[in-house]
Amino acid sequence: MSDTTRTEISTLGEFGLIDHLTRNQEIKNASTVLGVGDDGAVIDHFGRQTVISTDMLVEGIHFDLSYTPLKHLGYKSVVINLSDIYAMNATPTQIVISIAFSNRFSLEALDEFYEGVYAACDKYGVDLVGGDTSTSQKGFVISITAIGETAPDNYVKRSGAKVNDLICVSGELGGAFLGLTLLEREKKIFQETGAQPDLEGQAYIVGRLLKPEARKDIVEYFAEAGIVPTSMIDISDGLSSELMHICKQSNTGCMVYEDKLPFNDEMKEFAYKLKIDPTACALSGGEEYELLFTVSQADYEKIKANPGISIIGYMTEPAEGKKLITRAGNKHELVAQGWNHLST
Repeated sequence: MSDTTRTEISTLGEFGLIDHLTRNQEIKNASTVLGVGDDGAVIDHFGRQTVISTDMLVEGIHFDLSYTPLKHLGYKSVVINLSDIYAMNATPTQIVISIAFSNRFSLEALDEFYEGVYAACDKYGVDLVGGDTSTSQKGFVISITAIGETAPDNYVKRSGAKVNDLICVSGELGGAFLGLTLLEREKKIFQETGAQPDLEGQAYIVGRLLKPEARKDIVEYFAEAGIVPTSMIDISDGLSSELMHICKQSNTGCMVYEDKLPFNDEMKEFAYKLKIDPTACALSGGEEYELLFTVSQADYEKIKANPGISIIGYMTEPAEGKKLITRAGNKHELVAQGWNHLST
């Protein structure tokens, strides 16, 4: 947050601020009938079903501005909400964003944040159609609601997995956890010694934390290949936690194979350097925003045809429990640690 040029937000007033922050928006979707400027937005999805999801991000709980650029924060705030819409096998079309900020934030700081917001809107083809602004006594609070659409009854729930369904995951796992570990370590060193952060060679894991991407491409592949997952969830709290959500709501067990978990080579190298097990990073780390889903075995060939998807196991009878098979062939109970956003 550079204060080289600082404009106090109070000089604009609430409505002036809203006009300023939304001055460059362009409508991208035919379903957006009316956007910012009235008491409410008007959306018409033309007979398709509407999917809605909301997330709140609180400074000091979900993000740390000592190492999170405001533009990255704006981008990520949008992406993690769009990820929820994709996890329903739907297409995001609009967002509503509300923010509360203390007087330490200048107009230039909010411009930087909204630069990231609009970059995400442009990349994923969604419209910003409303929101609210307020002051806060301390820190920065962000609430975003994402709205999407899907063909009637084409949405995917967490509760549809069946015994013997294949467990699949997009992308690579564990990088965001290591990115957080690295940034927290460098922050502590800076606070204690004043030494500048050493992030050389760690662009991958830092990027996985600060600028994740929603898996629009995977949902598009489902449509192209004629795949409808039996269940799906995005990975915000770690693979184990999310898989347990699916097992609980589908009334199944699961069998996951450690040697099938997808890792990036840079991530593994840094994990070993820190003496951290990459598997633990994947199972208990969070903020990946990859898609975890199950499909019928009849879709095996279609799934194998996409190199961005890994088959990591299968669903079992509930009595068989939730198990991890290690590389050595040992069987362990899966433990859901997840990210506790309520701890301080």
